[in-house]
Amino acid sequence: MKKNVYIVSLLMVAMGMVSCGQKKAAEDDRPIVDVAEVKDINCGELTTFTGKTKASEEANLSFRVSGQILRVLVNEGDRVSKGQVVAEMDSRDYQVQLAATQAEYEQVKADAERVMALYAEGNTTASNNDKARYGLEQMSQKLANHRNQLDDTKLRSTMNGYVQTKLHEAGETVSAGMPVLSVFGGGSPEVEINMSASDFADLERFTNFYCKFDVTGDEKFPLSVAYTSREANSSQLYTVRLKFSDGMEGKKITPGMSTMVYAETDGEKASGVTNVRSSAVLKTEGGTVAFVYDEKSGTVKSRPVSVAAINRNGTVRIDKGLTAGEKVVVSGVNHISDGQKVRLLQKPSTSNVGGLL
Repeated sequence: MKKNVYIVSLLMVAMGMVSCGQKKAAEDDRPIVDVAEVKDINCGELTTFTGKTKASEEANLSFRVSGQILRVLVNEGDRVSKGQVVAEMDSRDYQVQLAATQAEYEQVKADAERVMALYAEGNTTASNNDKARYGLEQMSQKLANHRNQLDDTKLRSTMNGYVQTKLHEAGETVSAGMPVLSVFGGGSPEVEINMSASDFADLERFTNFYCKFDVTGDEKFPLSVAYTSREANSSQLYTVRLKFSDGMEGKKITPGMSTMVYAETDGEKASGVTNVRSSAVLKTEGGTVAFVYDEKSGTVKSRPVSVAAINRNGTVRIDKGLTAGEKVVVSGVNHISDGQKVRLLQKPSTSNVGGLL
């Protein structure tokens, strides 16, 4: 009798072990997923852009007449003042031209004055008087034009600033309008960034801009929008110019420096909009969905979402379907289904690297 009881006990233990093993095996069959918390777009979100400092004023200086450059009076990096002569052209031909025109003008003027005197005395017709008057006016304009051409053999700076590049040297022949020097203004530089179409369309949500430079450490320089382009470039990006909000006196920030620009989001204008990793979004025949994880039941629920924009940092902007604080599956979405139980991916320990302890 005792032997039979002992055998029955062994069978019950064995059945219990099999049941536990089957239950454990069933649990192990659950797919492993990684989840992440949905972030409200106004919760301290920073959007970063790569920028470069540009001079607030830039210009290419060119002669208004053609000829051979006689001398360039400045070098790259020199400071220049508005109206300062920075280059000269060989003016001999223009001097000869002006002298000939001056002589012609004197002759026409003398003839015109005689005709007008005769008309005043009633000794010639009104037609002759008009011809003399109009001829003198025409000659006066021609003389003024040739004087201007002679004066244009001197190239002057259009701003207070610095010489950036010498494009031509003395002895070279240039055409009218061909750049000889490039200069930039000596005021505070500006920062230029390029935005995607989605960021540009929603530019108003960015309330604060600031930038940092390697040469200034962690110092932040507040910025504000100076102007924006209205047309995308060949890379389908929109150019935005930002100006420094504070004075830059004493700061060694010059045109051409690379910088990182940080844009803070306006919480009120971004209310209800969330950000998630792009891997959380799955396109199906029924539309775009994300799998929301329920911690109590350990299951995932498929939920339709509306993608407003794709960000450059690997996230997507969701304007409908998700709420900040929810957890969504960001890894393994292709291997799960609506209502399915899942296991969470175990995060590696920071104090037990490799699981050796």
